[in-house]
Order: sequence, then C-alpha cells, then structure tokens
Amino acid sequence: MAAVSIRNLAKRYEDNEVMRDINLEIEDGEFVVFVGPSGCGKSTLLRMIAGLEDISDGDLDIGTRRMNDVPASKRGVAMVFQSYALYPHMSLYDNMAFGLKIAGKSKAEIDAAVQHAAKILHIDHLLDRKPRALSGGQRQRVAIGRAITRQPSVFLFDEPLSNLDAALRVKMRLEFAKLHDDLKTTMIYVTHDQIEAMTLADKIVVLSEGRIEQVGSPQQLYHHPANRFVAGFIGSPKMNFIDGTVVSVQAGGVLVQLSGGAQQLAMVDGTGLQSGEKVTLGVRPEHLNIAQGQAALLARFTALELLGDFSYLYAAYDGADEALILRVPDSLNPAHGSMLGLAADPARCHLFREDGRALPRLAAASAASAVQH
Repeated sequence: MAAVSIRNLAKRYEDNEVMRDINLEIEDGEFVVFVGPSGCGKSTLLRMIAGLEDISDGDLDIGTRRMNDVPASKRGVAMVFQSYALYPHMSLYDNMAFGLKIAGKSKAEIDAAVQHAAKILHIDHLLDRKPRALSGGQRQRVAIGRAITRQPSVFLFDEPLSNLDAALRVKMRLEFAKLHDDLKTTMIYVTHDQIEAMTLADKIVVLSEGRIEQVGSPQQLYHHPANRFVAGFIGSPKMNFIDGTVVSVQAGGVLVQLSGGAQQLAMVDGTGLQSGEKVTLGVRPEHLNIAQGQAALLARFTALELLGDFSYLYAAYDGADEALILRVPDSLNPAHGSMLGLAADPARCHLFREDGRALPRLAAASAASAVQH
C-alpha cells in the first residue's frame, strides 16, 4: 500500500493546458473517487498517476518516491480500464497469470496469486473457462483479478462499470466496496456517475475544466458544497436553484427576494453581502416541501415520477430556469396544472454568490442537518 501526493500538477498539449494547479493528498488505504462531467480531466489525471501521460509541471509521489520520470511498469500501480481487454483465446486462469509469466515469476508464485485473487472475486470455479463464456460482470472481475495478482501499491480504475447494465452496476458497486475492505489497498476510481462516487468513496475529488473544485467526504460535499457547480453536480436529482437578491443580512441568516416574487430566509453567514446583491438560492428536492398554510412561493404542478414508496414532483416557478423538483410521498397526486404552495426550511437552504461561491451555513443550520440525518 502507498499514499499518493500530487503537488502543482499541470498537463499541456503544446499550447493547450488541460490540467492546472492540481494539489491532492491521498492517504494510504483510502478509496478516492475522481468525478466530474465528460472532458473535466479526471481520466487524464488518472493516466498521469499511472504513467500513461507525461507530467508537464509539478510533482507526483507514490509512497516516498517521486514518480514523474518513472515508467508505468515500475510505479507499483495496476490499472483496470472500462474495456475488459481480455485475451479471448486464453482461459481465465491464463488471462490472470499472463502478466506474472511475463515478469518471470515461478509457477508456484503464479498459481498462488491467481487462486488468491480468484477466491476474493468469487470466480475460482470459472478459471478454466474462456472469456466468451462469461457475463459482463464476470469479465470485469477477471480484469480486476489480473490487477490483484500484481499486488500493486495503488489500484487505478477508469470507469470500470460503464459497459454494464444498470442492475449489474449496482451489484458491482457492492463488490468494489467489499474488495476495498478485503484488500485495504489505496484505490483511485474515475467515474462520471456521482451515485457511484457517493456510494463508494472515502473521499471524492470533484473536477471541472481541468481544475479541482472541491475535495471531501460524500457527506461534506452533499451538505456543504463549496460552490454552485459542486452543489449541482453532487446529488440526484440535482439541487434546485432560484435566482434572487439580498433583502437583508441578519444574525440568523440572509433574507432573499426570489426572482419569482417570494422571499426566503437562508441560514447562512452573510458577512460581506450587501442589500440588493445578486445571489442564488439552492434547495435539495428532499428539503423543499408543500406548505400547509402560508407558502414561501407558488409553483404550478407539471409532472410526477412515481418511484415506489415516494415520487418526484415537478413544478414550474417563474423564478427558476428549470422546473423545481420535490421528493414527496407516493400518495400525493395533485391535479395537473394546479398551483402548489412551497416552502423550504431555512436551515436546509444554501446560498451562492454571483461568482458561484457558497456562503457558509450557520452553526445552527449545520446542527439541524446533523440531527435530521
């Protein structure tokens, strides 16, 4: 096992800088997930760690050794790609043993390593089969097993579940979590799927346009996003956003005049805000409720997604570019086009400045969130 330290890392292709000022510390044994939209640089960063992309500037250490100029084969890492890349004419055993044979390991060492990896992944009964006889999930396990046999200091996974169907992806997420518990090896995992990030990671690294936007635990990113980008990317469905202006800054938070005409208090630290300053209110679907009595805002019901024991309700509001989303009981079924009174708990509201930076939530708001979870 090994820690990974990244300092002032940059990547350029001629005059095009695609990664800049990357600083990141990954602890020994951590499961870290790089997440972000397509083109954000997450796979490029992973490939730089693996040694498959040159480093233009900065430093990369794995353990106590600087790796900038160390070839990929000497870095002590093993990488699993989106494509299984198995040899179709070889048995699973031979696929998993191939790298060790090339490295000159003895037959006994190879057999012990393959049998150990196969047992961990529950494919020890399939070792004599060819890849064509396997399901997608089994093939991905073989690719992971091939990495395990190398006993790397760091595992690197580049969107390993993207080729699997939805049900198998859920099952394989659990397999990855168990694998990390069993091996206790440093793992770095790239995905564009924020649900994978939230369910797997000890620590999430959110990237956008070649920069790190925020690093933290899943709970930290969900409840305390650093900016509007992170708030909108982490969470499914995504956070509701409504433009507004500051009415007043109070000891208990910031009162906001929403662009649709309603007012809402957000329990955030408004230090430095001025009356009339443009802001954006953020509320997650589970924190926006249908009001009994006086409502903070009025919205028109447009659609309902029934998902078993709960539903997602969509409502059009003049102050929002997109329909507001609420998580509601499955028994709720308003008439189409009806007007609904909505209200948000001030302790669960987020507020973002015009440049996208989040205002810190007040201690009372954070405490209220903790109690409700």
